[in-house]
Amino acid sequence: MFKNSRFLITGIADKHSLAMYVAKEIIAQGGTVICTGLGVSKHHENLSDKAKAFLSQNFTDFKSAVHNELGDVGVEILDVSLDANIQEFAQNLKAKNITLNGLLHAVAMDKTIRNKKVKPLLEVTKDEFCDTMNVSAYSLIRLTHHLLAQDVLQKGASICALSYIAAEKVTFHPYRNISIAKAALERITVELADELGRSHGIRVNTVRFSPYIGSKAGNATLNVDDVLTSDSLSPLGNATPQDLAYEIVHLFRPGLHISGEIRHVDGGYHITG
Repeated sequence: MFKNSRFLITGIADKHSLAMYVAKEIIAQGGTVICTGLGVSKHHENLSDKAKAFLSQNFTDFKSAVHNELGDVGVEILDVSLDANIQEFAQNLKAKNITLNGLLHAVAMDKTIRNKKVKPLLEVTKDEFCDTMNVSAYSLIRLTHHLLAQDVLQKGASICALSYIAAEKVTFHPYRNISIAKAALERITVELADELGRSHGIRVNTVRFSPYIGSKAGNATLNVDDVLTSDSLSPLGNATPQDLAYEIVHLFRPGLHISGEIRHVDGGYHITG
């Protein structure tokens, strides 16, 4: 299905990342991927030695996970909190004559969640709020902007982003700050679907997934009881990462006339309580 098609995959931290399942399914369907992770670039010159060491180790672990699970695929450093890094990333793809038929936005960050505890919204600082909004939502706008500016993202491409039900309603598993950012991400999806559909024939959709503890992000916010509770509430039980991969790959299909959707891959969890 994806012969001669290439997709950008963000948000892989390890082999259990949801984005990893998507990348695997794209390759299984005949496509190729470029994967991005956090690492040290020239745009990180003001970081402390400790921070640089952390980013270097993060990129090493990221590359190892990607190559072990996906084989010999392209890996690039991308820090979506730095506009200059996004621009350079897009320029480098252009210089290599690399084009993209779609991208998965699976990056998010919230420093107000620590040890599975969520800071009350009234205690969230402006910097914490804006940092979460920048990485988790606004980055989709800037990444798309620079990829289009360099003619890397092709006409008729498909963009998918990952969200969850807490963007819409208060859940039993407490989220606050990042829920607002995910709500913004979903609204951005709708606006970009209209704007990019008319200008470039590009589709933009978001998928909400079941509570998932396997990834680093899920493990930081959820516990086993949370996953068991959502599993019991969902008419079909929790969806699997492979279910998510199938849905995103479907939305990546060339020529599909689906855009501006907030899809649910959660076993029906969103219709309960």
